[in-house]
Amino acid sequence: MIVHELRDYLQNLNTDIVFLQEVIGHHSKHATQFRNWPSTSQYEFLADSVWKDFAYGKNAVYNAGHHGNAILSRYPIVSWENEDISAHRYESRGILHCEIRAPGWQESLHCICVHLGLFKSGQRLQLQALMRRIKKMIPPQAPLVIAGDFNDWREMASCILTEELGLTEVFELTTGRAARSFPSILPLFRLDRIYVRGFDVKNTNVHQGYPWSQVSDHTALSANVIRT
Repeated sequence: MIVHELRDYLQNLNTDIVFLQEVIGHHSKHATQFRNWPSTSQYEFLADSVWKDFAYGKNAVYNAGHHGNAILSRYPIVSWENEDISAHRYESRGILHCEIRAPGWQESLHCICVHLGLFKSGQRLQLQALMRRIKKMIPPQAPLVIAGDFNDWREMASCILTEELGLTEVFELTTGRAARSFPSILPLFRLDRIYVRGFDVKNTNVHQGYPWSQVSDHTALSANVIRT
């Protein structure tokens, strides 16, 4: 039972926007098994009073409840949509797309939280769905952040997203390669990404080791970016 600690650690990062995967929206068994299980959904509990707005994309549904992606934001989320990109019935995957109104900006900030499948063929289809959505729904000049678990140990996503959409992966820019993020106790695989468009990248961080390895099997990644 580590959701309380996770909330504390996320708040200590002092970030404006948080991208989360496999967030529990509801689970009837957990609520009875743990005395201090939150009375609200997990994403509402994690948002607390810090991130005033949040959006949740339900992906996996089962008898006891459901889970999916979530975006927490200090700024108003003016619209959001969750798109089912499941490649087959054994993996429920989605992309959560939010439009955020940042103070003083003429254009909305578009944020997409992703969780791709485990297999190469499915990932290719899901990346194509992501590109179609961006080209159709997001103006080329609008600021964009895409973050999440790409399950991309073959590192093929960047070739597609950078060449087709002009995105920049923040760790590739600052360190030359995507960050090692899994497993959190000893990160070996480069599964997680933060892509941006319309920003300069000031710095990046991989939050590995204790206490982060106690609250997730993936390391937390963060980036400080400045609007261009």
